Amino acid sequence: MRSQSRYGSHAFDILNIVVLGLVSLLTVLPFIHIVVASFTPPEILAKSDFVLFPSRLSLEGYAYVFSTNVVIRSLIVSTFITIVGTFFSVIMAVLMAYPLAHKGLTGRKLLMLMVIFTIMFNGGLVPTYIIVQKLHLLNTYMSLILPGAISVFSLVIFKSYFQELPAELEESAKLDGYNDLMILFKIILPSSKPLLATFTVMFGVTYWNTWFNAVIYLNDPKMWPVQLVLRQVMSSSSQIGDMVESASLIQPKTIQMCVITIATFPILCAYPFLQKYFSQGMLLGSVKG
Repeated sequence: MRSQSRYGSHAFDILNIVVLGLVSLLTVLPFIHIVVASFTPPEILAKSDFVLFPSRLSLEGYAYVFSTNVVIRSLIVSTFITIVGTFFSVIMAVLMAYPLAHKGLTGRKLLMLMVIFTIMFNGGLVPTYIIVQKLHLLNTYMSLILPGAISVFSLVIFKSYFQELPAELEESAKLDGYNDLMILFKIILPSSKPLLATFTVMFGVTYWNTWFNAVIYLNDPKMWPVQLVLRQVMSSSSQIGDMVESASLIQPKTIQMCVITIATFPILCAYPFLQKYFSQGMLLGSVKG
């Protein structure tokens, strides 16, 4: 009976590996196709809708894309928005969640009620646009950062996490003469690296992928982030002619694949450095003593 049970367990494990491997392959295959297609000569790509093993590789598409400063400038813009926006969102979440995590805070319940209220009700697009306009933020990069700087979801998670930290950490720090800001930045935040890394990745991906707010608030194409440039390239072949000179010599599909790869590559490079903390951040309830 034991041998049969062990045989059934091994068979089940093998079946799981095969199924999960196929699912993983189907998930990553489209991206592999995009990357390979970006290095495929235009004349070969024009004859096939799906390329994985081209007969030869070419950098013609990237040469055309980088022959103009449109993509490079948009990458710089997206990098700036991502770094500044992520830092601002994390700091705002921390500074608001830390006081709300203390039960002795006056008006704590009312403040939390006001925060939770925004999940169910919000002003909508038009009132938000009017506010951004009245604050003279139109056609500025801050219009892409300030309207969504504070995430209620992240605020609630940060608050819950801070509440679960041992109270003895703050008590011992106060005995050593630490004030609240010193406790926050020298005691609480170093103990919250998995949480900070998790939301840094989430905020970073959100800001890097932003394009809708750019459509609404940015009138100058020179200020567009890379995702909006990508959207314009994907939406119409006529946009490609505005990107590069003599674009008719290159297949539109080649340029599209190149821009997609360029827009995705930076965030893929940053993720492995935070993956360890990101995995730990999934267990937000576990606190080391």
